[in-house]
Amino acid sequence: MSNVETRHALVAAAADAGERLDRLLARDLPQLSRSRIKSLIQAGQVAADGATIANPSYRVKPGQSLAVVVPATVAAKPLGQDIALTVLHEDEDLIVIDKPAGLVVHPAAGNPDRTLVNALIAHCGDSLSGIGGERRPGIVHRLDKDTSGVMVAAKSDTAHHALAAQFADHSIDRAYSAVVWGRPMPLRGTIDERIGRSRSNRKKMAVLTTGGKTARTHYKVLRSAGALASLVECRLETGRTHQIRVHLSHLGHPVVGDPVYARGASSRLSKADAEHRAAILAFQRQALHAHLLGFDHPRSGKRVRFTASIPQDMEDLLESLESL
Repeated sequence: MSNVETRHALVAAAADAGERLDRLLARDLPQLSRSRIKSLIQAGQVAADGATIANPSYRVKPGQSLAVVVPATVAAKPLGQDIALTVLHEDEDLIVIDKPAGLVVHPAAGNPDRTLVNALIAHCGDSLSGIGGERRPGIVHRLDKDTSGVMVAAKSDTAHHALAAQFADHSIDRAYSAVVWGRPMPLRGTIDERIGRSRSNRKKMAVLTTGGKTARTHYKVLRSAGALASLVECRLETGRTHQIRVHLSHLGHPVVGDPVYARGASSRLSKADAEHRAAILAFQRQALHAHLLGFDHPRSGKRVRFTASIPQDMEDLLESLESL
């Protein structure tokens, strides 16, 4: 993928007889993801013996001359915006950042701009070689708006494909720090409960006895945070929407500050003095931070790990709780 049109020419071998066109091209053009190849075929950018082929499942004949035209990348539809980023690592394939709480990952209804995607388009500029034909970052995972921590984004189609595959097969290492109400017992364990849309409120996720998707969270209490709360590490084996927040709430120890899955903060703080009570209640987000992300680098294949310290607002919260 580049800022100019590129062309590729191949000849189908005898062993390729009957092979699907998209599979053959994905094998012989590894710099393009299969989804990108499929879109190129459907857009009329692939020909066999001079005739346009628009069907990805077309069966190749031995000796056929195949031509693939990859158009120049175009500017991304979201606009780049100058938003400060804490970059933990960047190379030609990917960028790793420490996302602050309050930053939405992707433009959507209600948040059309001022998102992480807008920030990455501005920051990376022409080093974005194109995802699906556009110069935009490849978002392979997300953090909730009010969850902080380590995120990776792809800068090329190849890196996007490789990272997405790792997230899909759950081979990514992910660890989160959470401040929770109470003290989970036992001090370490696994929450293995299915998660799906709440049947009483479709805007929320919930633990379900039937339906939903398999979800598994490994937790470990790191330390007490005063008499009322604890600092807990959670490691994800799966990655369902709101998984940590839902699982910890189900365990009876919701994340402090969670506006959806934690209730009754005022009653928990009934015996706290006015100063600390006000400081804790002023914490207006879930106290959840992605402190570790590990994956196989899409180019070298080597395992890489990135970490981000707990942000100051969570440190201040812990200090207030520890005084109780």
